[in-house]
Amino acid sequence: MNNPDRRRANRRGRHAETVAAGLLRLKGYRILARGYRTPVGEIDVIATRGRVVAFIEVKARDNLDTALAAVGPKQRIRIQRAAEQFMAMHAGLQGHDLRFDVVAVVPGKLPRHVVDAWRP
Repeated sequence: MNNPDRRRANRRGRHAETVAAGLLRLKGYRILARGYRTPVGEIDVIATRGRVVAFIEVKARDNLDTALAAVGPKQRIRIQRAAEQFMAMHAGLQGHDLRFDVVAVVPGKLPRHVVDAWRP
């Protein structure tokens, strides 16, 4: 992917994260972090609602099926490792239930929030 394509994909992804964070706020979530990066992986959005900490992968694609299928096993493992690191750094969240969600952002449609998309 050349530089302009990479920048365009990065902008699309950041826009999708903003859309996803807005949706989550409307659903009563409190956003703790966006674009959380560690040496072992990245998490697009981390949010809480009640006693649940949700680690959310955001996918912007041209259709819903490809967006939902875009989180493969290797990516899930990286997200899970980053979530472990996040939880180790935030002692106040110990005892909360952990969940891994996906938000699919598709042009011309409302974003789709898939709750508990996978389990480690």
